[in-house]
Amino acid sequence: MARRTRSVPLENRTNRLKLAPRKKPYTALIAPGIFLAYRRNAGAGTWSVKCSGWLKRFSLADDHEDANGTSVMTYWQALEHAKKLARAGEGNTEQPVSVAEALDAYETDLETRDGSKYNATGVRRHLGALANKAVALLTDRELRDWRAGLIKHGLKRSSADRIARSLKAALTLAASNDKRITNAAAWKIGLKKLPDSETARNVILQDQTVAALVRGSYDVDHSFGVLIDTLAETGARESQVLRLLVDDLQDSNAVAARLMMPSSRKGKSRKIEQRPLPISSRLAKLLRQQAIGKVPHDRLIDRIPKLAGRFHPLAKKLGLGPEVTPYALRHSSIARQLLKGVPTRVVAAHHDTSVAMIEKNYSRYIIGDLSEHITREAMIDLGDARQLIDAISSQRLAS
Repeated sequence: MARRTRSVPLENRTNRLKLAPRKKPYTALIAPGIFLAYRRNAGAGTWSVKCSGWLKRFSLADDHEDANGTSVMTYWQALEHAKKLARAGEGNTEQPVSVAEALDAYETDLETRDGSKYNATGVRRHLGALANKAVALLTDRELRDWRAGLIKHGLKRSSADRIARSLKAALTLAASNDKRITNAAAWKIGLKKLPDSETARNVILQDQTVAALVRGSYDVDHSFGVLIDTLAETGARESQVLRLLVDDLQDSNAVAARLMMPSSRKGKSRKIEQRPLPISSRLAKLLRQQAIGKVPHDRLIDRIPKLAGRFHPLAKKLGLGPEVTPYALRHSSIARQLLKGVPTRVVAAHHDTSVAMIEKNYSRYIIGDLSEHITREAMIDLGDARQLIDAISSQRLAS
């Protein structure tokens, strides 16, 4: 068995607290080229690993509280953790990427792919101590505890799950860019979707409410109105609508105008295809006006910074709660088509999703008007209720 590296000044809290507080950390060589660094503070000290010219802090020392093996560590726990962290980058002088850095890279990737930066910025506000953790050392338990902490501090389960999904995407991107990260199972298990977490998100709006939101959005700003109008009428995702080009507006036939809507980049298949979606002549005219002065390969609809932030005041003005987001327009579109008897497969294709997802999340609308009509036709006719009761009473008396 290999001998553990001892350091008398650092290996117990009594000796550490005798050291003078200073910015420069005290170090101990724990393996060739790897140092465990301890910074003596006025309060609890901190453990870091120093290797190949970089320094990364990873936990507090157990100077004033008992160690828990994660956020507070003994010398011996810190020693093993420092080796593991340093060796995640063996053969590479680059510092292992942190969660915060992974999120920065994810935000850049979203911008490149015309995705919503909010998927990254929304997570960053809730990272807390997780921000400085090395992605290569994340465990399923600490990720599970992090998400549980979001709910404990007041976030709805649906919101916590949505934030966790964005973090998973950032961590997965980091792992694809750095083959030293081999613990993808940590976020697949630790951030597995919470049961029924999507229920609160499926906000279905009445048609008159959708119309009021569209009218109100034009009062705020014309470009904002065009975007909300298009989301409401097509039921497409914001990311899809923002990738529309001028060429994708096909309105030569005024009574059969349509948009060649690009598919999303969701799911395993990232191939982008286009599907024709019918739109009203009213919306077609507004989009054609939007295209004036643009060339065929320009964006048809302008990006609206912080769309959700501009949408919330409008929803509030109409007496709607904070759960009503631009995505509610998509939910409402799906429910509306199902209730009008549009076949599930057609609804799924129109909204660039699967039949399985429609059946899972909107089953109560699939079994709505059409199912009720069919089952009513098959109900047994027992005649007048009063006559039936009298007949049963007569039979009892006769017996």
